[in-house]
Amino acid sequence: MQRDISIVDLPSKQKLIIACDSSGGIGPKARDQVSVSGEIVGKLGVRVALMEVLAVRATPIAVVNTLTVEYEPTGKEIISGIKQELEMLDLDVDKVLNGSTEENILTGETGVGITVIGISNTEDLRLANSRAGDILTAIGIPKVGEDVLDSKEEVIDLDTMKKLIKLNYIYDILPVGSKGIKYEAELLADMNNLNLDLVETDIDLQKSAGPSTVLLVTLPKNRMTDLQKVIYKPINLIGSLYSIT
Repeated sequence: MQRDISIVDLPSKQKLIIACDSSGGIGPKARDQVSVSGEIVGKLGVRVALMEVLAVRATPIAVVNTLTVEYEPTGKEIISGIKQELEMLDLDVDKVLNGSTEENILTGETGVGITVIGISNTEDLRLANSRAGDILTAIGIPKVGEDVLDSKEEVIDLDTMKKLIKLNYIYDILPVGSKGIKYEAELLADMNNLNLDLVETDIDLQKSAGPSTVLLVTLPKNRMTDLQKVIYKPINLIGSLYSIT
């Protein structure tokens, strides 16, 4: 089992963190299966890759969009959505954002690829920091397709991530996408060389969480109340981690 990021060692004792996301058939074009604005496509697409980079406490330094649509009007709308998300992180959009659009072929369906590159000092990188006895919680509710747009109060966003990475009692953060909570929870336990004890919950642990609508986080069990005081999205206990015997 492997996390959805690539890590590249640099000679300067730093690491590059690379994450990407793609979508197809979602957008404003005639043949799209889910009809949404280009702006929404851009916002959600870049958010997924940004979440992966931020989750390990890396700083985004480059964002590349590869769009299979024309710049005017669809690509322009998608890029506008991307820029809005980057501005939420106080990034210099003109410096970090680059990309390409399809200007040779007329397309009837929206396709988007986004890559985010981050950088971190080796000692600051947060990967596999959980310990035996930590609890595992899910922030947000799994949503996919049109449900994402109808349930904004139940899905995580960059404001949620910005709060989490500032909390010193949060250890691992793992965005959940199409593979569902159970898969990512097992991955997190495996990364830490620990076992996972799932608890009963009303959340569907197998359901796709679409464009990273859920974050898994580990923390000491006595800090759950503290977490609930600062995060205003749904928080559900998923299980606990214990040592492999």
